[in-house]
Amino acid sequence: MQLFPNMDKQNLLPKDGELYYYPNFLTKEAEKYLFDELKVCSSWEQEEIKIFGKNVKSPRLTSYYGTKTYTYSSVPHPPKPYPTVLLNLIARLEREHKLKFNSVLLNFYRDGKDSMGWHQDNERELGAEPAIASINLGATRKFSFKHCTDKQAKRNLWLEGGSLVLMKGSIQHYWKHQLPKTSLPVGERMNLTFRHIQ
Repeated sequence: MQLFPNMDKQNLLPKDGELYYYPNFLTKEAEKYLFDELKVCSSWEQEEIKIFGKNVKSPRLTSYYGTKTYTYSSVPHPPKPYPTVLLNLIARLEREHKLKFNSVLLNFYRDGKDSMGWHQDNERELGAEPAIASINLGATRKFSFKHCTDKQAKRNLWLEGGSLVLMKGSIQHYWKHQLPKTSLPVGERMNLTFRHIQ
């Protein structure tokens, strides 16, 4: 697999979509403050998901905020009111990237066993070509991409604390992404994903 360097404002996909990586979106001080604040104030849940017909515990903790219900994995998630720190992040993302967001899904990965399998963010309520912004806090983890039809098109991106990933255009039609498990010793990681629910 090809490894991406930390390149700013350059589309990191060879075709069929847009992927941008901003490694220094947050200062170290801001990253630590957000991580500590959200870890304490968020109402973390461990959902049950269905895999091959069996109900299992999701391999991560989640907390959802926004103005509209978001349904994924066939489960509706009613939103909780935004804490102020998330409103401030939404305002900055909308100002700097000229996008609109009305929901934030927080994912908490406690160690290398916590993960997210291959998937596409292509739920109907996200629209035809959704823009999804993802802010990363805490430990560095590998984020993998693979094209749905071109088996040679595979990419890895190492997500550092304080970084921002922006997925746009047709990426959710043609690419799947995952945060794989790792046997390496890694610390806690938090991921804030911003979407616009229609």
